Amino acid sequence: MLSRRQLIRSSLSLALASPAMTLARAFQAPLSAFTGEDVLARIEAKAREGRWKELPIGERMGKIALELEGTPYVGHTIELDDSKEYCVINLKGLDCVTFFEDALDLARALRMRGPLKEAFIDQVRFTRYRGGVQGDFTTRLHYTTEWIHDNVKKGVVEDLTPSLPGARPFTEAVGFMSRNPEDYRQLKANPELIPAIKHMEDRVNALRMSYLPLENIADAEPLLRTGDIIGVAATEPGIDIAHTGMAYKDDNGVVHFMDASSLRRNMRVTLEGRLSDSLHWSRQLTGIMVARPLEVTGRR
Repeated sequence: MLSRRQLIRSSLSLALASPAMTLARAFQAPLSAFTGEDVLARIEAKAREGRWKELPIGERMGKIALELEGTPYVGHTIELDDSKEYCVINLKGLDCVTFFEDALDLARALRMRGPLKEAFIDQVRFTRYRGGVQGDFTTRLHYTTEWIHDNVKKGVVEDLTPSLPGARPFTEAVGFMSRNPEDYRQLKANPELIPAIKHMEDRVNALRMSYLPLENIADAEPLLRTGDIIGVAATEPGIDIAHTGMAYKDDNGVVHFMDASSLRRNMRVTLEGRLSDSLHWSRQLTGIMVARPLEVTGRR
């Protein structure tokens, strides 16, 4: 986690780097909103009884993911306000990103001291925002490739993809947000934020990333573990990752894909079949990226 001095320095840097963010806003206490106290209490009780915090982080994520299985798919739960940026957690409704995000960050929070809810919010804030600092809408890690890159720098995950057999350079460029600001309530209400989004997209497009083509996933499955974060790449213009989830390895060693599915037949958190058999629901899908969670090295 960032020290107080690092937080102040990062907030000042954000204020100076983004014309849409004033110094006063940079030093405001970050806003948050939480839904699902009963779900958190249930998971906390099971974690305490099962001593989950002693498990490796991927196994902790797997335990949490199974507790979230069946949670309804609900999109746009973290979009609460046109202008104010809230760090939102909603355990009652999940989308494909908040599913893996909550499994990861709650697994990290179980190793922290103090109340679990506060530690959970801190961890979501740390992984969701660039440099771990929540500012305005533009400080959120909107594209999965940048999420991976930024969380590698923060020591949260390892980018496993380049080491997998058959990995290739990823060449799809992002740009959907700046080209379609009307699709985002914050950009529609605050068009002055669009240049910052475009600048972010340019930085993302300069990253050197890899992906694993669909036809190579089966060969790589023995190298995957429960908790590995899966980003599903596609050819949709301006988009890097079209869907996300996580790997779940069962007792027989079969690697499943687990996700918050928006398919009409599911619309809930689902433990799918074998990973290499589960990614054929669109001809636009091209392969995957894999980020492996790293153990928390310190406690609050």
